[in-house]
Amino acid sequence: MTPPEEPKPWTAGEVGVEAKRHAPATVRNRDPIVDVLRDILPPTGTVLEIASGSGEHIVHFAEAFPALHWQPSDPDPVCRRSIAAWSADSERAHIAPPLDLDAASADWPITAADVVLCINMIHISPWTATEGLLGGAAVILPSGAPLFLYGPFIRPGVETAPSNKAFDRSLRERNALWGVRDLDDVEAVARRAGLDLEQVIEMPANNLSVVLRKA
Repeated sequence: MTPPEEPKPWTAGEVGVEAKRHAPATVRNRDPIVDVLRDILPPTGTVLEIASGSGEHIVHFAEAFPALHWQPSDPDPVCRRSIAAWSADSERAHIAPPLDLDAASADWPITAADVVLCINMIHISPWTATEGLLGGAAVILPSGAPLFLYGPFIRPGVETAPSNKAFDRSLRERNALWGVRDLDDVEAVARRAGLDLEQVIEMPANNLSVVLRKA
């Protein structure tokens, strides 16, 4: 049986400039995130991004860390076309074609990665996606490897910013399964999956960077 061909990156002409989507928050948070990633990324290896969205983050990260292999993913075909368009425009050969990956699924189309990133997904997806993200990352990461989360969280004993309270209300009005998550709940699921909480870092606009590591 002839093995399937490896997927090839789309060219800008194949995806078209019109495929590009833009997330304004990306421009505001990408450099603060890079500053955190400098301390946790390995010098080489594969970085899997879950829910890559528009693709703007992964292109920026690939420019900042050219020695790493970057693997974007998203379950939305519109987002995957946007990721491909941004990647093609960047001409970065170390960004792989985006995978069709649903974090909530038990069957991920990738078996190993050295780092997993997930930015601004947990609060705009059902809790099953968070459970799947933590469980899936624990399966594919080697011992000691990091899972990096970014976004708003609720922390017991820490007053929740009014903007995050309003954001949580608006999310739940849009979809009852969404909402700003309690970090203790996330950590409990992570611990059961075999991931230990290492760092919680304050970020701009009342967001947090959360670093977990495979035990």
